[in-house]
Amino acid sequence: MDLGERGRAGADDGPVEPWAGYDPWESTPATPTGVRQPAPRPAGPAYESAPEPSGEPGVRARRRGVIVAVALAALVTGTLGGYLGARYERDGGARTLVLPAPAPGPERPAGSVADLAARSLPGVVTLRASGAAEAGTGTGFVLDDRGHILTNNHVVAPAAGGGALSVTFSGGQTLRAEVVGRDAGYDLAVVRVRGVKNLTPLALGDSEGVQVGDPVVALGSPFDLPNTVTAGIISAKERPVTAAGEGEQGDISYVDALQTDAPLNPGNSGGPLLDATGHVIGVNSAIRSAGGTDEGQAGSVGLGFAIPVNQARWVAGELLDHGRVAHPVIGVALDSREDRNGALIGGDKDAVTPGGPADRAGLAPGDLVTAADDRPVTSTEDLIVRIRAHRPGDRLRLTYVREGKEHHATVTLEAAD
Repeated sequence: MDLGERGRAGADDGPVEPWAGYDPWESTPATPTGVRQPAPRPAGPAYESAPEPSGEPGVRARRRGVIVAVALAALVTGTLGGYLGARYERDGGARTLVLPAPAPGPERPAGSVADLAARSLPGVVTLRASGAAEAGTGTGFVLDDRGHILTNNHVVAPAAGGGALSVTFSGGQTLRAEVVGRDAGYDLAVVRVRGVKNLTPLALGDSEGVQVGDPVVALGSPFDLPNTVTAGIISAKERPVTAAGEGEQGDISYVDALQTDAPLNPGNSGGPLLDATGHVIGVNSAIRSAGGTDEGQAGSVGLGFAIPVNQARWVAGELLDHGRVAHPVIGVALDSREDRNGALIGGDKDAVTPGGPADRAGLAPGDLVTAADDRPVTSTEDLIVRIRAHRPGDRLRLTYVREGKEHHATVTLEAAD
């Protein structure tokens, strides 16, 4: 499942008590005690209404007119000020939002979880997306000082049809955001906020250098709890993971993921997975869970998955430059109905695209692909994940079986139409 925290939006939902469902020890709040009440106003001449000053009736009328005018002016001024203040708080108004510098705190050893959190949280945001039929909460992180933010596609998908999308920074400042580009197949999206200064972009690392056992830190907003920090290790690499996007029928992401035991929960989607130096090595995207919470959403059992940052960097660049991503393909139709230890190319003559990468490399209908770049392929999804881990123009070495004999071929990936 993905980590985006979602809920159905509707007029009949009714009010929701703050923090309801998050605290298993929640009890009915008692009536407040110890609150001082205002003292009764003493009676006496000093508090009685002063007599109306003497004078001509016209003078008194003019005085009343002045009082009414002053009251109306105060009312208009207060109403206008309240409206402008609310608008500025919501979207920055006409001025530039200047984020405060991180407040200094007690020094911690460089590379400690506390040190990484203090340096990185100002660059992590909470996203809230809502549309006609659904809403979602997730996480993102700042890519540059121009206001670009990277997150998961399934986080922003509820707002894709003209819904609302907002970004809240770690200090609580909230602005409207716009989608620059998104891709369901890679489950990544870039959004942008405008008119913001003092942004804290997070540095991107190198996911190829990650090793099993490396310590990691995850930052995000699980269950809409901002600025949450969890820690763990890299449990596995190159883990093929597929996930269907909620609310987007047919949209499936294929990820050659980093696996971590750092606790991830709904709402962590799109947040950064940091290494011990504070560099982003992955984008937290999915979890494997055995059950659900009282809210019907699954929680962490120590099996979290992140999109490697090297792939995320390329996808983000494509979205920024072109607004879309060209998916790599080998030009075959796979038969997912077959229960075999591999990925079976369909038996129809059209299953291999004439002149495509697989055709040029000598593959034919009915071939069973069993490995890609010497890594085992055990299913159709496995092969798609291995292909998606590359870019158009990359070369991929395939091992396949035809009539009981093993063969090898190298294909040059092309971009899908």
